[in-house]
Amino acid sequence: MVIPLTASQKRSILLAVGIVVGLCFLLGSGPDRGSLNRLSTQWTFSHNSTVYTPSEYALPNTHSSSSAIASSHPLDPKIAEITSQPRRANATLMILARNNDLDGVIKSMEQMEVQFNRKFKYPWVLLNEVEFTADFKRQANITVLTDVPVSFGLIPHDHWFQPEWIDEDLAREGRDRLVRQNIIYGGSVSYRNMCRFNSGFFFRHELLQPYKWYWRVEPDVRYFCELDYDPFLFMEEKNKLYGFTISMPEWEPTIPTLWSSIKEFIAENPQYLHPDNSMDFISDNAGDTFNLCHFWSNFEIADMDFWRSEAYMKYFEFLESKGGFYYEVRPWSMSAALTKLTLFVTIKRWGDAPIHILSNTVRKARIGERDIVSCDPNDNFDFAENSCLRHFMRLN
Repeated sequence: MVIPLTASQKRSILLAVGIVVGLCFLLGSGPDRGSLNRLSTQWTFSHNSTVYTPSEYALPNTHSSSSAIASSHPLDPKIAEITSQPRRANATLMILARNNDLDGVIKSMEQMEVQFNRKFKYPWVLLNEVEFTADFKRQANITVLTDVPVSFGLIPHDHWFQPEWIDEDLAREGRDRLVRQNIIYGGSVSYRNMCRFNSGFFFRHELLQPYKWYWRVEPDVRYFCELDYDPFLFMEEKNKLYGFTISMPEWEPTIPTLWSSIKEFIAENPQYLHPDNSMDFISDNAGDTFNLCHFWSNFEIADMDFWRSEAYMKYFEFLESKGGFYYEVRPWSMSAALTKLTLFVTIKRWGDAPIHILSNTVRKARIGERDIVSCDPNDNFDFAENSCLRHFMRLN
């Protein structure tokens, strides 16, 4: 059943250049992972003018206020409730957490289950650099409202911890310098481990190998609005690789050599730069300099086959060889990822966000925008002074 658009949805259509998607959520994150703290709804841009309504990807005969399959469903309601959704992507909900994140993980899972996953029933994968405790596993399993699988994985040592070939004296010198400059996470090795893992390793984990798509969920996240359609199917059928919630400038002191390293990679590997790339999103002068725009990767939905591709793996291996994940602040992981999506579509920080974005610049037509807005479309971050949405929209 196609639900008529409300006045608020019509306003959001105008604000989003005629494209409406119905994801609303409030993001809130603890200090360790740095997630967003806003109400959000998903907008996805396409290169043509067609408007795709979320109802195309909704469960049949569901209503946003109902927690069960509608009585008009061809199957008995009880059977329908436990039957796999006929149109489901090969996807998983993924959380990176520590044992002391249990309360935040439960809150996030409860919100996601109530607002989305009780209907669509995607499996969960939780990863940790140490073994999850029995109590953590028990409580996380109880949180899930359906019979979907919940898997708990240990991150391989080499995928998480600082490589032995890193010059620790040089790395410590860099951390101390950043601490003196009062740069957030400047002295944290664990933060750098996390950024490196999110940039080049999470999609290689054995528990994620069976899946193509992932939805990154952070501890202590709030999803206040019910989602009645499947964003995985939306992205899959509209040929999108990456969905994001917010884009804003990176903090330049945290990535002093990232862009020069990316330019070096491009010069040595021109075959990986897509002709229809999104360089105009991350550079105001055709790639000479980086304008610092990147996607915040704390919330992202993406196709892991892109991260597993030859182009992205070569890109990550090149950045890894430079040591920037440990010699600079946000390890390049976020920014290198930022660049990763923007170049080959670009790639994330010598943290994972900038690296993912910069790699995504490569194929602009395949990035789906998920900017931060509230259930009231007039209350959003889209055109705030420090939003990079303007840069993204000039691609379309």
